[in-house]
Amino acid sequence: MSHSLLLPNRYKKIGWCLFVPMFIIGVFVFATNYEINWLHGKVFTICSGFFGDKNVPRKWIIETNLTNTLLGVLFITGALLVGFSEEKNEDEYIAGMRLNALLWAVLINYILLLIAFILVYDLPFFTVMTFNMFTVLLLFIFRFHYLLYRSKIALTDEK
Repeated sequence: MSHSLLLPNRYKKIGWCLFVPMFIIGVFVFATNYEINWLHGKVFTICSGFFGDKNVPRKWIIETNLTNTLLGVLFITGALLVGFSEEKNEDEYIAGMRLNALLWAVLINYILLLIAFILVYDLPFFTVMTFNMFTVLLLFIFRFHYLLYRSKIALTDEK
């Protein structure tokens, strides 16, 4: 069965090699606020400072540390490769599980976001929103692979 939007299965291995280490390193970097010194430099930006802050001069080139940027890009790339690469035996049943997992992940993500809108304010809300960028992919990957695992167990129980 051909799915034009899914990547070939070989990309899933590359995705896992990016996803798992970047998740672990990302948790460490967030917990310790660690920055890699040699990733400090000048970068092009389309927005500097906070929106509406008239005291911050607008610049196109800023100096910053790219540790979080690099981790985020590699994590998202790995998660997209893991989540949207075909399984070895991709069929309608697996496509249905993929859709179920994606719908479930989006629903849970927005329920968590709604709770955050109601209960979290000021700068901690910015932190919650930062995590929220990754939540849909994380939930989707975990839910989809859980459903795959459960279906394999059910299949072996029938035999």
